[in-house]
Amino acid sequence: MSEQSVVPIDQLLPNKLALVALMGRPIFPGIFTPIMIGNPTDVKVIDDAVAKDGLIGLVMLANETETPTIADLYKVGTAAKIVKKINLPDGGVNIFISTLKRFKVKKTLNPVNPIVAAVEYLEDEEDDTSEVKALTRALISEMKQISENNPLFSEEMRLNMINIDHPGKIADFIVSILNIDKTEQQKILEVLNVRKRMEQVLVFIKKEQELLRIQKRIQREINEKIEKSQRDYFLKEELKAIKTELGMTTDAKSSEYQRFKDKLDSFHFEGEIKETAEQELEKFSLMDPNSGEFIITRNYLDVIANLPWNDPEPEHFDLKTATEVLENDHYGLKDVKNRIVEYLAVRKLRQDTKGSIVCLIGPPGVGKTSVGKSIARALGKEFFRFSVGGMRDEAEIKGHRRTYIGAMPGKIIQGLKIVKTKAPVFMIDEIDKMGVSFQGDPASALLEVLDPEQNTNFRDHYLDLPFDISHIFFIVTANTLDTIPVPLQDRMEIIQLPGYINTEKLEIAKRYLVPKSLEKNGLKKNQVKYTRESLLHIANGYAREAGVRNFEKNLDKIHRKLAKRIIEAEEAISNPKKTSSQDNRSDEPVSGEKFIIDKKLVETYLGKPLFPEGDVKKADRPGMSVGLAWTSMGGDTLVIEATSVPGKGGLTLTGKMGDIMKESAAIAMTLARKMGIERYRITASWFEKNHIHLHIPEGATPKDGPSAGITMATALLSLIRKKIITDKMVMTGELSLTGQVLPIGGLKEKTIAAQRNRARHIIIPKQNLRDLDDIPEYVKKGMEFHPVERFEEVLKLALPD
Repeated sequence: MSEQSVVPIDQLLPNKLALVALMGRPIFPGIFTPIMIGNPTDVKVIDDAVAKDGLIGLVMLANETETPTIADLYKVGTAAKIVKKINLPDGGVNIFISTLKRFKVKKTLNPVNPIVAAVEYLEDEEDDTSEVKALTRALISEMKQISENNPLFSEEMRLNMINIDHPGKIADFIVSILNIDKTEQQKILEVLNVRKRMEQVLVFIKKEQELLRIQKRIQREINEKIEKSQRDYFLKEELKAIKTELGMTTDAKSSEYQRFKDKLDSFHFEGEIKETAEQELEKFSLMDPNSGEFIITRNYLDVIANLPWNDPEPEHFDLKTATEVLENDHYGLKDVKNRIVEYLAVRKLRQDTKGSIVCLIGPPGVGKTSVGKSIARALGKEFFRFSVGGMRDEAEIKGHRRTYIGAMPGKIIQGLKIVKTKAPVFMIDEIDKMGVSFQGDPASALLEVLDPEQNTNFRDHYLDLPFDISHIFFIVTANTLDTIPVPLQDRMEIIQLPGYINTEKLEIAKRYLVPKSLEKNGLKKNQVKYTRESLLHIANGYAREAGVRNFEKNLDKIHRKLAKRIIEAEEAISNPKKTSSQDNRSDEPVSGEKFIIDKKLVETYLGKPLFPEGDVKKADRPGMSVGLAWTSMGGDTLVIEATSVPGKGGLTLTGKMGDIMKESAAIAMTLARKMGIERYRITASWFEKNHIHLHIPEGATPKDGPSAGITMATALLSLIRKKIITDKMVMTGELSLTGQVLPIGGLKEKTIAAQRNRARHIIIPKQNLRDLDDIPEYVKKGMEFHPVERFEEVLKLALPD
């Protein structure tokens, strides 16, 4: 055939085409590919085309819809010839097509079912330049790299790409096999300029290469992890095989099981304990380590295995050593030390390892906790302390049942697990501050713990096994007995720790508080020296309470200021330019010298005293008297004030008095009125025309108790007689309606309070004479005690005729 007889392909293609809507990507010219057609309308278009000339137009949907019209299609598509058609069982067809040329829809001939349009075939705009050739080489080279690293590209694709000789067709072929968004492919289909088309395709190739690099990096990291896990697996299997060969345990669970078994076998359990332990151990061996019940059972076995089940060894302590320990650790408290030593003597004589319950009662800061530690040291026993102040849940004492999530044993079993001995010293602090709630009563739970008859078979709710806690030496502390239930008091041996007087505080400060505070604040013992007057000034002016806790706080405050002065002096020497001359104080020593703390320096560091000299409670006017009270903070003095105003009679009480004190005030008023009329010839009309107001200062502080009767009656008679009571006289005692003076409690603490208030005369009930023997002589020194039976005797001493 001659060259003149060759007809261009666009002249063979019809100007009118039936269009098939493509749901997926557009199809580029020069491609041989299968297409599956399922839409009945499109199947009819295929059948008509095959019967005619086999030519159809393929256009991508711009708006996806089930019944597309020509308005839903893009304007540019590809003409294709159907090479083969295969009918499918579901009514659809699978056709093989060869795409021929781009076209553009010029005119709609039939908008729907089937879509027919007049088309214009588009030619590539070719630039026969070296730039196009370079782009062609670049495309082939870049695609070669992608195809080598991507197994999805077959060898046939690589050969097709190399054999294509037209630059535009190379771009079309590459963009058809790249993973590009269909809208981007449609845009490239609509680009006629070959150079621009190749440039856009090259950009997508670069993006594909970047994705491949990320994919390779991720794949490499995954492979490394898999290789490591496989390596670890093989090593573990080898290790397991080696352990099996050597007769060793092969996993953590087996190791735990063996540990628990060996531990439980060493206790030689019997009866219920043995049966429960073996059941739990067997359950543990059958459980999957990943189950939630596994951890619960493991924790339970861990508690059993770590408790001290074996009986304690006989005690070997020396009474002399125990006495020395108590003397070295505490100054004063002679009665307390004697009772503890006597108790230890009985314990040693009986060779008894059974525990006991000692209750130390006293105000804050008198050394209750430290006495407990000293007892443990004297006995050579382990010490465990926990506080029950504010506790409202009995499970804190007796444990939670194992049915609850997060269940754990009570404090008693926890403490035994920690100290690992069956006969430790347990200190239960603040037993007077326990609460009651819907979760139970911890005080009632303690009844079983502290009862020697019951605690041989104590059952914790968590453990649910009988455990003998009778060997524990319990030391209980409280500030007052008032809030401790009576059944609980019956189970304890109560030892009172009274407050300290100033001479005792002075010795305690010298021996214990000052050295301890110096060490705590980084100062040396020989660097600071206190005069006797300075320590007494701190006790009188800044820490006038029963204990020594505030005394220690004030010492810490002084030592912190001294530490600051030392550092400032050292910095001034090393950096003289940075310190002005005003910072240097010539009246104080610098680093390396000795601080002499006198009364003046105490006020320099602590400020003006909280309790100035001469600030004692006294009755210096008619209608006033000074009484003694016993509180949870120790002994204290109370001033009773009474005054009268014209009125219609009656009595007003203020000062936040409790019910008991209000009753005492009513009795005092009745007795004062009776004695005023009968003994001092006061007319009855005076009481009818005057209203009496009785007040106790410090109104914010609650006050109650049966010991202020004679004090209130004396204040009332002092008011009626307009006479001041005897100087430096204080009193305590309850009053009956007939004038009988009734006994009171806490005489020792009240005497210490009177000593702090610099009293010289103390009126006490005669029935309390026996308590004077318990008060050390140095506490009673300088004071005269006046025991009385009747209120008339009080008046002879306080308001003599």
